[in-house]
Amino acid sequence: MIIEQFDFLLKDGRRATMRSPRVEDSQELINYLVKATGETDFLLATPEECANYTLEYEESFIESAINSNSAYMLVCHVANQIVGTARIDFYTHVKTKHRARVAVAVLRDYWGQGIGSRFFTKMISIAESKPEVTQLELEFIEGNERAKALYEKFGFKVIGYVPNSIKQKDGSLLKEYLMIKEMKR
Repeated sequence: MIIEQFDFLLKDGRRATMRSPRVEDSQELINYLVKATGETDFLLATPEECANYTLEYEESFIESAINSNSAYMLVCHVANQIVGTARIDFYTHVKTKHRARVAVAVLRDYWGQGIGSRFFTKMISIAESKPEVTQLELEFIEGNERAKALYEKFGFKVIGYVPNSIKQKDGSLLKEYLMIKEMKR
């Protein structure tokens, strides 16, 4: 589904734009993913994996997101560069359609500028527009205290973890924590 463009100011005064991705963003999104996954070990993909994405694959991914009845995707631009992405996916089966899953990533140079908060404000607003949705879910990797603090700020609570869920390049195994936010209805 498509989210109309909106602008806001970062904490440092720069102008940012959020909107749904467009097919013409495909190469820029691949470049963003390679950079974002290279800046932190707290994302699930690696730069090498993202560098293997083809333009056709990314175009198809964007088209499926904007044509979906159960997903919304956002990109954040600063100075004509993608600096963050967010996604909310609504479950569609009868027994799970009260749930939605969210994910966010922001380039390191833009951490602490309010982009993550804007993403969450928008995704929560979208979820609130769907009366059947009573629970938002997300995961984060052990050690990502910055992300955990952001999620808690928006009402998410840790409810469990998967031990040894993430294997880092150095062979170390980390937990993946599950958080939920119960929607007030």
